[in-house]
Order: sequence, then C-alpha cells, then structure tokens
Amino acid sequence: MNKVILADNSGFCFGVKRAVEEALKVRDSKEKNIYTLGPIIHNNDVVNMLKSKGVYPIDESEIMNLQERDVIIIRSHGIPKYLYDILNEKNLEIIDTTCPYVKNIQKKVEKYYSEGYKILIIGDPQHPEIIGINGWCNNTAIIFKNGEVNEKLPNKVCIVSQTTEKMENWNRILRYVVENCKEFLAFNTICSATELRQKNAFELSETVDAMLVIGGKESSNSKKLYEICKSQCENTIFVERAEEISEKFMLDHENKIIGITAGASTPDWIIKEAILKMEQNKNLEFNEQLAYMEANDKQIFVGEKIKGKVISVTEKEIYVDINYKSDAVIPSEEFIEEEREQLPKLYNAGDEIEAKVISRMNDDGYVVLSRTEIFREEALLKLEKAFNEGEKINVLIKASVNGGLVALFKGVKVFIPASHLDLVHVEDLNSYLGKNLEVKIIEFKIERDRTKIVASKRVILEAEKKIREEEAWNNLTVDEILEGEVKRLTDFGAFIDVKGIDGLLHISELSWGRVKKVSDVLKIGEKVKVKIIDLDKEKNKISLSIKALINDPWLDVDQKYPVGNIVLGKVVRFTDFGAFIELEPGIDGLVHISQITHRKLNKPEEFLKIGENIKAKILEVNAENKRISLSIKAID
Repeated sequence: MNKVILADNSGFCFGVKRAVEEALKVRDSKEKNIYTLGPIIHNNDVVNMLKSKGVYPIDESEIMNLQERDVIIIRSHGIPKYLYDILNEKNLEIIDTTCPYVKNIQKKVEKYYSEGYKILIIGDPQHPEIIGINGWCNNTAIIFKNGEVNEKLPNKVCIVSQTTEKMENWNRILRYVVENCKEFLAFNTICSATELRQKNAFELSETVDAMLVIGGKESSNSKKLYEICKSQCENTIFVERAEEISEKFMLDHENKIIGITAGASTPDWIIKEAILKMEQNKNLEFNEQLAYMEANDKQIFVGEKIKGKVISVTEKEIYVDINYKSDAVIPSEEFIEEEREQLPKLYNAGDEIEAKVISRMNDDGYVVLSRTEIFREEALLKLEKAFNEGEKINVLIKASVNGGLVALFKGVKVFIPASHLDLVHVEDLNSYLGKNLEVKIIEFKIERDRTKIVASKRVILEAEKKIREEEAWNNLTVDEILEGEVKRLTDFGAFIDVKGIDGLLHISELSWGRVKKVSDVLKIGEKVKVKIIDLDKEKNKISLSIKALINDPWLDVDQKYPVGNIVLGKVVRFTDFGAFIELEPGIDGLVHISQITHRKLNKPEEFLKIGENIKAKILEVNAENKRISLSIKAID
C-alpha cells in the first residue's frame, strides 16, 4: 500500500469556499433565477454541481437578457468597475463574493490611478482576476506575465500582483522597478494563503517519490503549484479528478511515498477520492489524512472555545480555519484594544489561535469568533482571585464618567470612584486618562444580567501611608528639627508632611511677627524647616513651629533698644488709645495717642497711616511684660 501525504493548506481557500457556500445559500433561500458572472471557480465539477442546483454561469454578453430582480453572483475573482454600473442599471440583485484580498487590490488600484500613478500588475492578462483589477484603472495597466519585463516603464508607478502569483516573479519585477523608476509604490498582494500553500507544496515535493497536483486546468494557482512541485520532483502529474490518475502511474509508484496538493478551487470530495485511489483503500476507510475533511459532520455551539489556524490577516479581521464546513472570521472589534490596532504585526498565516464562538454563521456564511471573550473569561478569573486575595492589579484608564473613572483590565471594565483615586480630593479626573494605575479590587459581583467590579487606589495609598506613619512615629522626638513639605493651607495654619505624617504648623507658630494670612508666608509644595514642639501618638497629632527655630526677639530687648534713643519703625495697627509701631518682626512699640502730636487727636489715624515709616523716641522698655513705650512728639 502506498503512503500518501497530503500537503497542508490544500483545497478550497477561504475566498473560494465563501463564494461556493454563498451560491448554495442563495439557492436555498430564494425562489428566483440565479446566475454567476462566469464560472464561480475554475473547477468543472463544482460548476456542474451548482448547475444541478439551479445556479447557472453566464458571460458578460448575456447580462442584457436578465430580468429585473434576477440574482447575479459576482465570483471570487471579482469584476471590472464598469460591470457594477451595468448590473445596477439592470436593477439586479447583486451578491458580491469577491475575495477580500482581490477587493483590497481593486481599491488600491482605483485610489492610486486617480492620484496619477501608472498601474503595473504582475499576473496573467487573460485571467479573470487580472481583467477585473485592470477594470479599476480604466484598463490602462501594464501587465507582466511570468515576471517578464518587455517595455520601458514610466517614472511614477504603483505595482500590485495577482493573488496567486509566484513570489520569485514578484521579486524579479520589483528589482527592475527599483532600478528604473524614480517614484513607485509597491504592494505585495500575493495572498498569504496562496504563499503558504505554495511553500507547503514545495517542501513536500522535496521529500516524496511522486507528487500529485489536483486542480482545474484553467486554475492559475493550480498551474503554479504544478510548476513548483515539478521543479522539485520529476514524477509530478497534474489532474482534475481521481479518474485521470493512470494505472501506469499507480503501478510505477506502488509502495512508494506519494505527496498530494490541491489548488484553491479543488473541493474536498475530489481530494478525498484521489487519496483513496492512491492508497488503494478499497474499503474506503478514512485515515488521518482525511480526518479534517469530515468537518462537515462537526457541530459547533455558541460559547464554545475553538482553536484554529490563521488563514489570512488584514487590519479589519482575521480569517481562521477551524476544521469545520465553513471558515471563521474574527473581526478587529473582537480583539482587546492592545491587539486591535496591530493585527498584521501580531498574527501571521499558519499561526494557531484560540477564540470563542459568538455566532454560528454571519451574513457572509462565516462562523464569528471572539478573542475578547477569551480574554474576558481569563480576566474575570484573575479579577476574582485579586479580590479574594487582596492582590494589586494594573488597569488602563479609558474614560471619565460621572462620579469616577472607567478602566480596562484585559478588556474587562473596572469602575474607580473619584473618592478612591487619592487620599485627597481629585479635581481633574481627565488628568488620569490613558494612564496605567495600580489598584485593588474592593467589590466583585457577577450576576446574570450585570457585572460589577469596583477598584480603589486609595486603599493602597492608605496602607502605604500607615506603614510610613508607623515608621515615622517610631523615629520622631520633641524638639527634633527636620524638613517638611507644605501639603495644605487653612485659615488657622498649614499642614506639613514630615516623614509621611501630616503635622500642624499653627499660624501663631509661623513667625514672631504678626501673620494675617498663612498664604502670605507659605505656598503648597514648598519645603520648609520646622521644629517639633509637641507629639501625641494616641490622637495622631504633631505640633510644629518655625518661630521656635528663631530666638525670642525680646530676650535682649534692653540692649537693642536703649531708653532715650530715636528709633525708626513702621505703623502696623491702630487702637482707640494709640498706634503700634513694628520695630522688628515680633517687637512692636506703642505710641499713645497723647504722644503722637502736640495737637489734640480724636483717633490715631488722623495723623498716621498703616505702613508708614515713622521716627519715635524710646520712653520705656519693659522686657518682662514685653512692652515698649514710644513718643513721636518728643522728637519734634
């Protein structure tokens, strides 16, 4: 018995499979005439199968014979722009199954053609895909077949390729463009699934005794697979179906290793027949090579976790082979935000990916998967663990709402009340947007119709503050002098942070002089030296002083202000009986109203002004009672 090895990524690509399944779905749901514009794929067996179900291929010349509201299916190869106009004018119901890869090429060609670029296409000019793409630049493209350059190129060009083109042809033309064009844009539009299919076929054909390529004779990608395999394995044949495999080929390679690959338009049942024939398995029992083809009998359900292989990646979605009768799609919005904006960087064709089913079939016939639901499930488990065990987590702040902030933890929303952001009131919630914040979960509830997760930064800050305070209390002593930071200002003083504890600097302890407003002396954030004048750990109170760092100005007042001398001072306040003159901060002298002037005064302010500098004679100094008597009229 032969050993048969089936190459990975053989058979229907997702674009072809989508087109065929869409045609069958339309046939089952509509009582109308249904047509495909050209054979839906390059495989006669599939085309005949669709005919048997009432889906008929027509060419462009037959469009005018169609009736209003007939259904026309645009095949995966796509069509020129002008044909859309004709179909719309006929008021036909259009089902567009153009491959997403081909649609992307058409958009690029249309865009850069309108911007003045000459379009270069690498591919077969007779292939319907190339004919369709050329129709999006008014049929003006320069088309290179087999990577051969045979004409002079303009200076400003945009280069694309057929989705099934060989990479070596792309590279050859690209090198020529780089050397000969001053301005160019190059888009490698070879389908990643095609590239992977060709790579797998190349690697397999190097290791087997003979190679069997299955595909339609008009299929471009099947022809290229044959060329690739033939270059590595001389015993390579190209057939459309199992009955074309000759008895001679079978006899020549009896008990040998046979490799099989199939083009993107080859249905599973044809591949299956070829494998069974090559294995000479007359009982038609399925082996491991056929296991994946039994996916049509597989059932999936919403909420199921599924692993699959990435087929293709765009900025808007990822297509996945989930070993099921239809492929799956993961829209970009079903990825967490960290992944959403860089899908082509994070995922490649062939990667394994796990996601959760959220729809068994969308309008395009794909199973819809979600990565966010996988992350959400994992995130909820981690959040619950963090809540139960008091662990810290990092969240990303996304929005400011009434009463707090909305954060994300691996795609799960977490609410942080404004009162739990800091130890003090936060005025500007928007200042947190876009930042990462370490928090603790303080409430976690999952109910049938509601998930409530509340976090707090404050509980972390409070715990840290408590530790700092405990350490600080053990190291603070009365009369200790240290540096602190001004945290808050009030009418009666300032709160100063010393070693992590808030101490009160009363307004009376700011200066020996008179202080009207604390803000005249201190500013928030300012660093100041203070002296601890009292500690009360039970009441968590620390009393601080700045003036205690300065000697009492009254200590040597007799020496500084001898009686009988003239002194210069500033008027600082009035009373009914006179005016106080500041001689230095902390020392005021009184000029009695009778000592202001020789003339009679009703009030001191009739002669003096606040802030005015005035000379006066020292009449008396009483250090014990902290009093100095002055006279202005005594020096007149």
